[in-house]
This record gives sequence, structure tokens and C-alpha cells, in this order.
Amino acid sequence: MNDYRPWYDALAKPAWTPQSATIGTIWGVIYPLIAVAAVATGVKVVRSDLSKWVLVPLALNLVSNVAFTTILFGMRNLQLAAADILVVLATIVWWMLEVWRPGSVWIVVPLAPYLVWVSTATVLQVAITLANRG
Repeated sequence: MNDYRPWYDALAKPAWTPQSATIGTIWGVIYPLIAVAAVATGVKVVRSDLSKWVLVPLALNLVSNVAFTTILFGMRNLQLAAADILVVLATIVWWMLEVWRPGSVWIVVPLAPYLVWVSTATVLQVAITLANRG
């Protein structure tokens, strides 16, 4: 998948598109926050403080997050990547709503930067997809 760079660089992108290094740095901060929230969610489920159903948005989020890179850079499918990132965004919100309970609301805190970043990335991906139609 290392040969994606010329393809991606040739795409029409908004002027505000972050540099690759910036995107890498952002994910370097966000992935540990996701891990903290996921572990905390799992512990709360094991302790029966949260329903096991909270694991559905968590699992869907992790799968769709991991799939995004393969879809965009491996398959080079802009439309499917746009659809996938919408799933990532929706499952973050769903996960946050599921843990928004007394004693568990603090799990939302590490998910908040993830939500902000994926909201931005969603707008970016949709803009790139629309700019490269046809």
C-alpha cells in the first residue's frame, strides 16, 4: 500500500487539507484515547455497569475505522471511503450516547477529540470525493 502517495497527491483536494504528517500526529494522539475509552467500556460491561449492547457501536466503529485505510488507499475507492467514514462518525456518536450514563459519562471525554477529528475528516473525505467525481 506504499504506492498510494502519487495517486492521493494527484487528487483534487480542498486548500485546507492537512499535511500527511499532521494527520499522522493527530491519529497518534487519538488512537490511545480510543483505546482508553474502549477498555473502560469493556470494563464497565464486564462489571455489568453498561449493557453488553454498547459493544455493538464500539466494534462497528473499530472495524469501520480500520477498513477506511484499506478502502481509500488500497482499493482507491473514494465513494466507499466516504460511506465508510460516515459509519465511523455515526458509531462514535452512538457509542457516546450508549455510555452517557451516571458513572460512565467520563468515557465520553476521550471520545470527544475523536468525534471532532472524524467530523473534520468526514467533511474532508466528502469534499475530496465530490471534487474527484467522474
